[in-house]
Amino acid sequence: MELLIKGGTVVTASGSFEADVAVDGGKIAAIGKNLPVTANQVVDASGRLVLPGALDAHTHMAMPFGGTVSADSYLSGTRAAVCGGVTTIFDYPVQHKGETILGLVNSKKEILERDACCDYAFHCCITDLNGGEILDEMAQAVEEGITSFKCFLVYKKEGMMVDDGTLTRLLLRARELGALINVHAENPDLIDLRTEMYLKEGKTSAWYHYMSRPEFVEAEADKRVVHWASHLETPVYLVHMADKEGLEACIRAKEEGHTVYVETCPQYLEFTCDVYKRPDGRNFVCSPPMKGKESQDALWTALKSGFIDTVATDHCPFQSYEKDWGKDDFTKIPNGCAGVENLYPYMLDAANSGKISFERVVEVCATNVAKIFGCDNKGAIAVGKDADIVIYDKDKDFTISVKNMHSDYDHTIWEGKKLHGYPVQTYLRGKLVYDNGNFVGKPGMGQYVKRSHK
Repeated sequence: MELLIKGGTVVTASGSFEADVAVDGGKIAAIGKNLPVTANQVVDASGRLVLPGALDAHTHMAMPFGGTVSADSYLSGTRAAVCGGVTTIFDYPVQHKGETILGLVNSKKEILERDACCDYAFHCCITDLNGGEILDEMAQAVEEGITSFKCFLVYKKEGMMVDDGTLTRLLLRARELGALINVHAENPDLIDLRTEMYLKEGKTSAWYHYMSRPEFVEAEADKRVVHWASHLETPVYLVHMADKEGLEACIRAKEEGHTVYVETCPQYLEFTCDVYKRPDGRNFVCSPPMKGKESQDALWTALKSGFIDTVATDHCPFQSYEKDWGKDDFTKIPNGCAGVENLYPYMLDAANSGKISFERVVEVCATNVAKIFGCDNKGAIAVGKDADIVIYDKDKDFTISVKNMHSDYDHTIWEGKKLHGYPVQTYLRGKLVYDNGNFVGKPGMGQYVKRSHK
């Protein structure tokens, strides 16, 4: 055997138990108490948790947006990922008029083959059907393992929005192919109307980013997506859910038997819209924005009760000088915050403090993501799965700072957040890539995850 992790507590979505984990050929070869095997490397995990690597289903690395490009390259973003226990990221390349799905994805793949420090998959954002060619090409993309596609119901002026007719065509086509449509749901007309109103009134601070797209503006679009998907009998995945009313519509649809998946993000679980009143409020600008306490409470309740399927980050950081472009005009602030290195530690800290169970964290950060998106070899400590393993010390205290993160940004919304418990090692397919604060992997170690479809 290549590796034996001895004496830890293995955590799965359904339970926890003391066991050794043996790894060979990059796969989990055996799990059991006092395994009678010899290994090239033996790691003592006594008193620690042995977890599957997390899958961050929502990242935007090197993404052009708001007149700049997000601060993390594919190298720095995936390096940060493994240092936080995320062993697979899903990136969102954005297709524009005239571009093909596979042409776009393959151009990203070339960079990732060279730079990726963790494994990677793609959801391609569809912004234009190119006269119907994209609907045809989706079949080939699915065969290549790209089994999910994203629609924006916002960013009309930026040329990224799809209308309800296009959304419907994509939902129906995805159902035919056993694929899935992910949707960013907010109402663009309401956002434009309210933005124009606040600017006219000279209300330009970061607070008005929230006020231009408050709860009901997101909720209307959430409800519209659920309405179409339920009546068309198509599955749908709502990304970065942040509001109570929209969440309740998703829960009702689930209870009626419809396949509606809900993702939320750590920033909505930790912060409320009050951050936009802070002097550095512009650093927290993302879309959808953080909402009020009522929405935050609803998200935690749904997370505990099983109605939220995944927690992902929407990782899309920008440098502070770029955020400063909007200090006198909230519309000029590039939208996005850091999170990929904070996802698993934040959620595990919530489990360590008794807010939710460790099993539930594994479920929403790893197992469900792998199941929903067809990552058959990922998401669990189980024989035959990839040996993507995180060793977690429940007693290690850690304070997040830009200084101890592994990204290329110069500030983080998580600055000063104290966590009780922290990952001490990350293994990617059995190879050590993170060790007690240090990245010890190599760029190019990451592999493309070819996903299965329903």
